[in-house]
Order: sequence, then structure tokens, then C-alpha cells
Amino acid sequence: MWLPLLGLIVGILLGLLTDIRIPEEYSNYLSIAVLAALDTLFGGIRAHLQNIYDEKVFVSGFFFNILLAASLAFLGVHLGVDLYLAAVFAFGVRLFQNIAVIRRILLTKWSKSKEKLEKN
Repeated sequence: MWLPLLGLIVGILLGLLTDIRIPEEYSNYLSIAVLAALDTLFGGIRAHLQNIYDEKVFVSGFFFNILLAASLAFLGVHLGVDLYLAAVFAFGVRLFQNIAVIRRILLTKWSKSKEKLEKN
């Protein structure tokens, strides 16, 4: 479970420590890919906390989400329509839902552990 978080930290460090510039015409693709990756990461954390985590589902979802989002953005560019906004909306909603569920699970675990300490 810590492998995705380690990958995220390594990616952020590499991004901050290197001087790689992404051309402006690829900014929509990159933003969608990052949003899809974050959605998958938080979905994996949520699944782990709910004890339903499956590595195959996580990895396949990671690549499928990025591919789908980039394809929408690519199709939108060629049609002259901002289809990437649909992916931004969908992944944004899912991201906030996953964060809300993670928050609720952690608060429930924290309150249960606090109750156990008070009983002892």
C-alpha cells in the first residue's frame, strides 16, 4: 500500500528538483493525467482503509483512467471542443468523494480508539 505513496513522493521530488519544462500545448493533457492519477491514488487509499484493496484493480485503474482522460482531451482538441473539462469534472468529483470517505473512516477509527482509551 505504501508503494503508490512512495511513487507520488518520488515524482514530486523529481519534478521539483529537475528543470524539465512541459510545452504549453500539452498542459491540458498533463493536468488531466495528474488529476486521474490522484483520483486513482486516493481511491486506492480508500479501498485499503475499507479492506477491499486489490493491486490489480489499482494498477489497471491507474493506467485506464489516465488513458481515458488523455483520449478525451485529445479528441476534444481535434473536434474543437473542450472535452477535457468533462474529465476534470468527473475525476474532481470522484477525488473529493474519495477524500470525504477517507476522512470519515479515519475519524471513525480515531473516535473508536479514543473511546477505548477512556474505558481503560
